[in-house]
Amino acid sequence: MKMKSKTTIGWVGLVFAVCLMLTASGCNQLKARDQLNKGVSQYRARHYQVAIEHFKRAVEFDPELVNARLYLATAYSVQYVPGIDTEGNLQVGELAIQEFENVLAKDPNNLDSITGIAQLYFNMKRMDEAREFRRRQISIDPTNPEAYYAIGVIDWTLTYQPRMALKVRLGLRADQPFPRKEFREELTERNLPLIEEGMENLNKAIELRPDYDDAMAYLNLLYRESADLVDTEEEREELLVTADNWIEKTLEIKKARAEAEEAQAGG
Repeated sequence: MKMKSKTTIGWVGLVFAVCLMLTASGCNQLKARDQLNKGVSQYRARHYQVAIEHFKRAVEFDPELVNARLYLATAYSVQYVPGIDTEGNLQVGELAIQEFENVLAKDPNNLDSITGIAQLYFNMKRMDEAREFRRRQISIDPTNPEAYYAIGVIDWTLTYQPRMALKVRLGLRADQPFPRKEFREELTERNLPLIEEGMENLNKAIELRPDYDDAMAYLNLLYRESADLVDTEEEREELLVTADNWIEKTLEIKKARAEAEEAQAGG
C-alpha cells in the first residue's frame, strides 16, 4: 500500500478546515436570521429592550446582516424622547446615531439610516447636522419632497428662535415690527440666507407634491420672518399678504382632503 504524501495530507486537512469554516459560517447566518426574526417580533410588540438584545446577538452572529443593524438602530431611536435632556435619554439618542452610522459603513446610500440620523439630530436640536443629512438624502433621492420640507422646517426654526428672543428682550409682541432699523439689520445678516434657503426648499417640496399643505404652512411662516426684516411698512404688508395667501391655500387643501375622506368613508 502506498503512503499518502505529506502534500496530499496537507490539502485534505485544508479542505476539511475550509468545510468546517463554511459550515460554521452557515450556522451563524441561520442563528443571526433567527435572532433577527425574534427581535422583529419583540419590536412589533413594542418590547424594545428585549428586541435590542436579539438584534445585538444577530449582529454578533453575522456582522454583515445589515437589516439587523438597521433594526437595532431603529429600536434605539424610538426610545429617544425629544426635549428630554437627561443623560440617559441623550445616551439612547447617541447609540441610535452610532448604529445608523454602522449601517452606513456597510451601505453608504442607506436612506433609512440617513433619514433616521437627520430626524434624531433635529430632535436633539442639532440643526446644522440635521440639515447636512437632509442634503445627503436629497443627493440620493432628489424626488422626495419630504427632505426639502425638512430643510425648510430647520431653516424656519433657526430664524424664528433668535427673532423671538430679540422681541422678548425689547418687550415687543410677536406681531409687532421692530421700532428701529438697527434691530432689523441685526437679524437680516443672520436670518436672510436661511429664509431664502428655506423658501427655495419648500417651493421645491410643493413642486414635487402640489397638495403639500404642511410645506405651504411653513412657507407662510418664512414669509412672516421676511416681513420683520424689511424697511418699509408697504413691503411688510405685501409679505404678510403673501403669507396669508399661503395659509388660505393650506386650509383649502385640508378642507378638500377632509371632504374626500368623508365621501370615501360614506361610500
